[in-house]
Amino acid sequence: MLFLSTFLYCIASALIPVVNAEAYVAGVGALVHGGQWQLIFVALTAAAGQMVGKIAYFLLGRSSLNWPFIKKKLESPRWKASFEKWQGRLGGNRVLASFVLLASALFGFPPFAILSVLAGQMRVPLPLFLVTGFIGRFGRFAAILGIAGFVSLQFGK
Repeated sequence: MLFLSTFLYCIASALIPVVNAEAYVAGVGALVHGGQWQLIFVALTAAAGQMVGKIAYFLLGRSSLNWPFIKKKLESPRWKASFEKWQGRLGGNRVLASFVLLASALFGFPPFAILSVLAGQMRVPLPLFLVTGFIGRFGRFAAILGIAGFVSLQFGK
């Protein structure tokens, strides 16, 4: 039940910014002392849930290029040049895209929800987005679980 609730909560948190996955995961880390493997599976499950939710933002970004007001913006030579420059940098450079997405997923800066939309707009390949996002989110949640578990043991139960 822990893994299913973690997965579903993290999907919701990926879609609704005020639903905080980090607080949920920290709570799990403080309360669950089932062993290292159980916490690793919680981090994996949380990362998977987050990425399922972030796919929606990614696809929203990809489809937004067809929206009338976005198309109108891109008719401006200045906007079009800037967009094409960034699309070439991120969509055309897998190493840079991987680094930026990994850093965002791991550290939360720039916010991963925003980068998920931009990755879709910049035509970053979906598998690259999913793999780097998953690795970054897993690292983030594993660190939170480790810190919460350590604090809980030091001051806890």
